[in-house]
Amino acid sequence: MYPAQLDAYLRRIGAERPARPTADALRELHLRHLRTVPFENLSIHLGEEIVLEEKRLLDKVVGEHRGGFCYELNGVFAALLAALGFDVALLAARVYGDEGRLGIPYDHLALRVRTVDGGEWLADVGFGAHSHYPLRFGERGEQKDPCGTFRVVGAEGEGEAREFGDLDVLWDGTPQYRLEVRPRALGDFGAGAWWHSTSPASHFTQSLVCSLVTEDGGRITLGGRRLTLTSPGGDREVTDLGTDEEILTVYRERFGVELRRVPEVRE
Repeated sequence: MYPAQLDAYLRRIGAERPARPTADALRELHLRHLRTVPFENLSIHLGEEIVLEEKRLLDKVVGEHRGGFCYELNGVFAALLAALGFDVALLAARVYGDEGRLGIPYDHLALRVRTVDGGEWLADVGFGAHSHYPLRFGERGEQKDPCGTFRVVGAEGEGEAREFGDLDVLWDGTPQYRLEVRPRALGDFGAGAWWHSTSPASHFTQSLVCSLVTEDGGRITLGGRRLTLTSPGGDREVTDLGTDEEILTVYRERFGVELRRVPEVRE
């Protein structure tokens, strides 16, 4: 990442360049990212190609002021952190679905980040609703976060998951995803991104989402034509938008995303 790209990225998320790659700096960058770069799958429904290359991700997230889903958001966040001196590893995960079933290999991308003050952290700005701050990677007890209580624990059961030291990430007692600890390259996630972008079995092809953490710790989400404001306490205010102009205005004014047309879920 060139210095000008780094400066533009920091301006994009409203952050100053940290003096050192510390845990406090990571926490600040993580939260600012969640508040400014939306979790969204609009490219799938706009017919835009998703390319997991650093330059293409920077062009989209920084240059075009867009968001993305896990591979894009955590992929580009990893590039930012590395440029700032953090030690970053890309990790593959499989997301828990209905009845505790695990998703496809390379279902999700998360980050292990090491800081100069001795910390090792699980950073994830690409899972949609999740922890506002990085989680301590080696901590096996409860970790309090504005979004709830998280735990990072050894994978249960027998077989390869246990043998290779896989971890389960739990939110308020519910498993979210199973994390492999072996570092991966960004290109390894290409098949997962393709599957989620094209398969009728992927929830990303079946629905539209654009979502941000709000300044008060709540969340704003535009799902198709329905705008949902969620308070930090969990109360929801739902508004159904009628016209395309209303929808484009919400994308522009609430998410900073400028679109020429309204994305629609295709048959």
